[in-house]
Amino acid sequence: MVDRTRVLRTPRLVLRAFVSADLDPLHAIRSREDVNRYLYERPMSREDVAAKLAERIERYSTLAEPGDTLRLAVTLRDADGEPGEVIGDVNLHWHQGEHKQAEVGYVLHPDHAGKGFATEATRPLVELAFTELGVHRVCGRLDARNLASARVLEKLGMRREAHLRENEWVKGEWTDEAVYAVLDREWDTANRGSSTPDV
Repeated sequence: MVDRTRVLRTPRLVLRAFVSADLDPLHAIRSREDVNRYLYERPMSREDVAAKLAERIERYSTLAEPGDTLRLAVTLRDADGEPGEVIGDVNLHWHQGEHKQAEVGYVLHPDHAGKGFATEATRPLVELAFTELGVHRVCGRLDARNLASARVLEKLGMRREAHLRENEWVKGEWTDEAVYAVLDREWDTANRGSSTPDV
């Protein structure tokens, strides 16, 4: 089981469970039009973000069984290697059923985009899915126009498996969806051990 006491460390980041003090930095991210351009949500009010944060703390801080979703705050490591500024969030959804599937997602503050943080933050979740959850396949789904997000998945070693034409009605328009994925046996050995769990 992965619970809220788990911390994942990378060379530049610390991934940890959300806490109530994350309201301001989370609102600073989720209230932006550019952040929400390719997401299902519209820019959120402080009240909306507070409700989402409470939900993340209550429901999305544990992976105990298929069907669970883990959502972690992405923070910059401070000089002592401890969690610092919140710059985004990542999630891992463990699908139910016999097919052994999982899905990753990520959102980053634009001020920190283009520095490899999204790839660095998501890699430990892919690793966790394969090594601890024992899944067969990890995927990422995105609005096909979001080329920056596609590059993140490609850097993780995922291949583009599908481009679904106008398969979703999102915020008043038909949108295309791209699907990327990697199989357990394709997960290069160089990726393994790239995160350091601190239980």
